[in-house]
Amino acid sequence: MDIDEAIFELGESSSAYFGAATPPLIQSNNFLFDNVEQMKYALQNEHEVPFYTRGSNPTTNMLRKKMAALEKTEDALIFSSGSAAISSAIIHQVASGDHILCVQKPYSWTGKLLSSLLPKFGITFTFVEGTLDSFKNACQANTKLLILESPNSWTFELQDIEPIVKFAKEMSLVTLVDNSYATPLNLNPADYGVDLIAHSSSKYIGGHSDAVSGVLCGSKEMIMGIFKSEFMTLGGTISPFNSWLLLRGLRTLPIRMDRVAETTPAIVSFLESHPKISQVYYPHAASHPQHDLALKYLKKPLGQFTLCLATDDMEKVEAFCNHLTVFKLACSWGGYESLAFPAITLYDSLNYSQATTPFNMVRMYVGLESKDTLINDLTQALVHV
Repeated sequence: MDIDEAIFELGESSSAYFGAATPPLIQSNNFLFDNVEQMKYALQNEHEVPFYTRGSNPTTNMLRKKMAALEKTEDALIFSSGSAAISSAIIHQVASGDHILCVQKPYSWTGKLLSSLLPKFGITFTFVEGTLDSFKNACQANTKLLILESPNSWTFELQDIEPIVKFAKEMSLVTLVDNSYATPLNLNPADYGVDLIAHSSSKYIGGHSDAVSGVLCGSKEMIMGIFKSEFMTLGGTISPFNSWLLLRGLRTLPIRMDRVAETTPAIVSFLESHPKISQVYYPHAASHPQHDLALKYLKKPLGQFTLCLATDDMEKVEAFCNHLTVFKLACSWGGYESLAFPAITLYDSLNYSQATTPFNMVRMYVGLESKDTLINDLTQALVHV
C-alpha cells in the first residue's frame, strides 16, 4: 500500500456518508442497537465495533487503520496523549521483579515513568548510552523490555536500530521505539523488527498545534493485549474530535515534511557558521557524530535541532530568546509555526526541578515559514548574545 492510499483512502467510504469529501466526525459517546444479539456482538468485539467510545469509535477507527498502514504494522491504538501511549505500552510488558533497558535521555515523561512511578511496583530500569554493546552489557536475566528513541530530544542521539533489535530478539526482549521525530514517512521501525512503535501524534501527525494525542502501532496480538488491559482500564481515550483533527493533519503530512526537509538544513548550515553559536545538534548535519546513522535510517532531514549559544551569561540567552519574533517560545512542536524551547525554562520548574540540560541550549523547531524569514529572525536575535 502506498502512502497516498494509506492517507487518503484507507478506512474511508464516502458513499457511506453522503459523498462527503472530508471523513465524518462521529462525536457520539454511545451507540444504539436494534436487539440483544447486535449489542452482544458489539460488546464481544469492542476492539473494532463501536459500543462505547472509550473502546471504539468510527472516526478513531479510521485513524487507527491509517496509522497501522503507514507504520507497516497489523494494528494500532489511538490515545489521549503520547505519554498515555508510551506508558500503556511499557506497563503492559512488565510486572514486579522485571527490568527495563532504556536509551539515556529519553522523552521526559518516559523517563519519569521509569524512574518515579514503576519502582513503586518493584520494576527496575537502566538507562544506557544507546550502543549495541551498552545494551548487551546492561541486560539482566530479568530484563523484559528495551526502549529506543532514535533520535532522542535535545542532543538528537541515534541508535543503530537493526543490530539492537536483533540482539533483543535473541534475548526474547520486547522492543519499543518512539518514532515521533521521524514520522512513518521517514522511518518505519517495523522494517527492522521492532515490536511496538509509539508516536506523540500531537506533533507532526496532527500538524496544527490543536490536538493532543498518541499512537501505538504493533501486531494484532500485542495491540489487542494492550487494548483489553491498559487501554480500557486506564482510560487514555482520545476524543473523536481530536481523531478527526489528526485525520485532517495526515492529509498534509507529506507536503509539510517535504517543506521542513528543504528549509531546515539551510538554517542549520547558517547557524553552524555563525560566531555566536558554539554548536548545533542536528542528525542530518555532517558535523553530527552519528550522521551515518541518520543517513541509514532517516529518509529525509527533519525539522528539529538544538543550538548552543556561545555564552555563559544566562541573561544573554534570555535576550536571544526574547528577541525572536518569528520563532515563538513554546514547548511542543510539529505545527506550522516555528518554535524555540530554551533549556533555562526547565530550571526549578514543577516537573523538571532536576534539569541538567546546559542553560545555553535552545531547542528549535522549523515550521512552514520561508528559509529567509527564519534566518533573518535568527540573525537579528543573535545580535543580543
